[in-house]
Amino acid sequence: MSIQVPSSTSLLNKELIGNMSFEKKSSKSIEGNLDINSEIGVILPTYCEAQNIERLIDEIENLNLNTSILVIDDSSPDGTSDIVRKCQRKHDNILLFERPKKFGLGTAITDGFRVFLSVKNPPKYIITIDADYSHNPKDIPRLISTAKTECGLVVGNRYCKGGGAVNWSLFRLALSRTANLIASMVIGANLHDYTSGLRCYSINLVKRTISDLHSQTYEIQIETIRQAHIRNFKIKEIPIIFVNRKKGKSKLTFAEIRSFIFYIIKTALRTKEGSFFFGRKGSKSSISVNI
Repeated sequence: MSIQVPSSTSLLNKELIGNMSFEKKSSKSIEGNLDINSEIGVILPTYCEAQNIERLIDEIENLNLNTSILVIDDSSPDGTSDIVRKCQRKHDNILLFERPKKFGLGTAITDGFRVFLSVKNPPKYIITIDADYSHNPKDIPRLISTAKTECGLVVGNRYCKGGGAVNWSLFRLALSRTANLIASMVIGANLHDYTSGLRCYSINLVKRTISDLHSQTYEIQIETIRQAHIRNFKIKEIPIIFVNRKKGKSKLTFAEIRSFIFYIIKTALRTKEGSFFFGRKGSKSSISVNI
């Protein structure tokens, strides 16, 4: 089934769109059918995922869930967005937001939140998943079923029984475990995996936290857990197997690792002076990190 691809940014909530990361709001639009009414929204941030994106979309569609899929592409030079437009001719539940340059994972996720909050019928649950097959789309139904037990956030856990990480170097594994240890000390949410990107958010959590999400890159994973924790949302984990990039080019850079570390340090230092440190709940004021 083919669908018309409208210039549709004007149909979205103006206040939320005004906070989105792209530079010239009038020059870019959300492509696709904004009248979709789905229970589940899936955010797929992409950069140079032409090898993966069509197959991944098809696999999500084949789950036979009531989903809408939002691809946020940072002007990939390999034609990722054109492949998504091709998929839109097969499926009427795909949205495309092509941003003018690479802004980072954090802004992709928060832009995705704002898009889903702004459509006429927002989904009840929002999934975030890597587009490179590091995450298995077949885990999505388990995330949703767990979220339906009144959870604000469900995190795919690589470090609990039944979970794991495949094809990681010792350095990458050590980096991840260290980041999780530090995040656990700072936030104290009683989780095993603070940095996993495979997640399910309730729409209520997203509404409550969107104005306090400021991360640019991978620190978004820590920031969303922190915001859920200080607002007393229930957070659960399910075991997943993470497979280190089957296809494509790795996008984790030293600058992004540095940004993540600085975010943790600044969060610890700032909250130590306030009322939230090492898991002690209190102030709900936002933390804006400009690195």
